[in-house]
Amino acid sequence: VAFLGGMSRAARDGIIVKGGGTLEQLARIRTVAFDKTGTLTYGQPALDAVNPVPPLTDNELLALAASAEQYSSHVLAASVLAAAEARGLSLQKAATAQEHATHGVLAELPEGTVAVGKRSFVGENASGVEPVTLHSGQLAVYVSVAGKFAGTIVMSDQLRGNAGATLARLRNLGVGESMILTGDARETADHIAAEVGITQVRAECLPEQKVAAVQQAKYRPLLMVGDGVNDAPVLAAADVGVAMGARGSTAASESADVVIMTDDISRVAQAVEIGRRTLRVALQSIWIGIALSVVLMGIAAFGYIPAIAGAATQEVVDLITILNALRGRSAGRGGRVVGGPPVSGTPIEGLSSVVRSP
Repeated sequence: VAFLGGMSRAARDGIIVKGGGTLEQLARIRTVAFDKTGTLTYGQPALDAVNPVPPLTDNELLALAASAEQYSSHVLAASVLAAAEARGLSLQKAATAQEHATHGVLAELPEGTVAVGKRSFVGENASGVEPVTLHSGQLAVYVSVAGKFAGTIVMSDQLRGNAGATLARLRNLGVGESMILTGDARETADHIAAEVGITQVRAECLPEQKVAAVQQAKYRPLLMVGDGVNDAPVLAAADVGVAMGARGSTAASESADVVIMTDDISRVAQAVEIGRRTLRVALQSIWIGIALSVVLMGIAAFGYIPAIAGAATQEVVDLITILNALRGRSAGRGGRVVGGPPVSGTPIEGLSSVVRSP
């Protein structure tokens, strides 16, 4: 009864817990891991700067990158396309285009083969690739044309306003270890980790490297939070996988144990809090039932309780235990995690199809 009440309590706040066993795991979480883009950040990168290598101009580099990125489903590709559209740039059609998942895109354009994506990926297809200095929240898209480095496009993805408060709340709940698992550059991940107080950073990770990092974590159980289709394997590998389902992919939501139906990271801390309260109420109800039964059996052993009265008294014990277990449906003294938007009135639409975390 307590676990059903806890699942109901979570659902009222837009947190879908797929089983009572998951609530019990949430109550014991010791390590939390986050994807970065769309999880700790809003997942809507905006253009900061275009750094072309002469003789290319800003607009020429952005147009070439967008012409290749139109064949990608990556969240950064959408941002590059939006930046090109905002400048009124026309895009070219590629003779052929191939997306390399988590790495970048290769497209055959009139100017030659255009590679857009991570520095390591572009470096495999071009010479002279130079790293760019990044600041807090920034990330870089590297571009090469016809086998030569053409420049970088610098984007910034704003940190969620309540990310730091969420990490602090998790620490107060006893979650002592935290980490970022991201495909982004280390400079970007380090900046985000420093701002929110995350203790470990694993950057430039492929999906299989994220899974390995989760499996090697020292302190268990481990909770992993992500939103993209590339997060599906690591969400399944974690002791408890949490998908940001409001904006994330269907694959991530299906492989996760918990789905957060609002675009609000503070629900992660609230899910842990609900798990702890649910387990506490369940154990308390068990001990109340045992204690009352032992006392009444002791009295009955000396003949002070007739059989019919004993049967009726046992029903009263059961009722008291069940009523106490129903406290799992309430918020308790901890209440709602501060900083999240109310669920009331929030439209819950179908989960979006595919959003790849970089």
